Amino acid sequence: MTAGKLHANEIDIDVALVGDLVAAQFPQWAGLPLKPVPSAGTDNAIYRLGQDMAVRLPRIPGAAGQVDKEQTWLPRLAPGLPLQIPLPLGKGKPGGGYPWNWSVYRWLEGENATLDNVTGRQEVARDLAGFITALGRADASGGPAPGHHNFFRGVPLADRDANVRRALADLEGVIDTAAATAAWESALAAPAWSGPGVWVHGDLSAGNLLVREGRLSAVIDFGGLGVGDPACDLLIAWEYFTGDSRDAFRAALGADEATWARGRGWALSVALIALPYYLHSSPVITRRARHMIGEVLADLG
Repeated sequence: MTAGKLHANEIDIDVALVGDLVAAQFPQWAGLPLKPVPSAGTDNAIYRLGQDMAVRLPRIPGAAGQVDKEQTWLPRLAPGLPLQIPLPLGKGKPGGGYPWNWSVYRWLEGENATLDNVTGRQEVARDLAGFITALGRADASGGPAPGHHNFFRGVPLADRDANVRRALADLEGVIDTAAATAAWESALAAPAWSGPGVWVHGDLSAGNLLVREGRLSAVIDFGGLGVGDPACDLLIAWEYFTGDSRDAFRAALGADEATWARGRGWALSVALIALPYYLHSSPVITRRARHMIGEVLADLG
């Protein structure tokens, strides 16, 4: 893998390329200041355009299908949600050597949620649960089923078994694979989702939550958007919440035992699959994955 890249098939994107794309396709915004934005996401490059806009460009082939999906569905979902979400202002096309569609969004002010910039994680937990509930109640007619476009978030846990087993084999000597295997098999034993598919964000992590003045203000990065099992949106319970805040999150969701167990399985599987993939390329994702695995195992212990 090329140094500095997170994926072997990642293309090169820089300020010059993005500036040329904007100037050619959106001349009304040509010449506005443009700068890269650090992001916890791994599938898209983000650049701030002027003060009020963001340019989001897929950096790997698997993310290319997210653009049309987000352009279609985010404006429809936004009015029914209690927190801000990104709203597209324009859709760019391939050009200048860049191979895929891309988006211009309205810029959302805020900082990524951390342990230090919120008034209380229990309050964040309740606000996020309200967002998940509202998203799950939105009309899902015609919404996309899980697939490559959203890295299969929302599929039955059993569909992830082969990938999890491969990751466990790769992690021998890195983590306690016996305990992780037992935790995974416990999640697989939970009853599968039997209701109709509902809208899921697909990647609810602290890096995709924005905070303003100590309060949760927005949810970003809807590349994982799809219609499926809502348990996949519970993984943040083991990534960001702990103790009382995790309890508050579950209570506000009204999650039953089966959904909670599948959510724990989602957290574990996402972390297990990410850890060997990013072990030598992203210390941030590696720490996050180790933390989630530890929280799941402690929760079951």
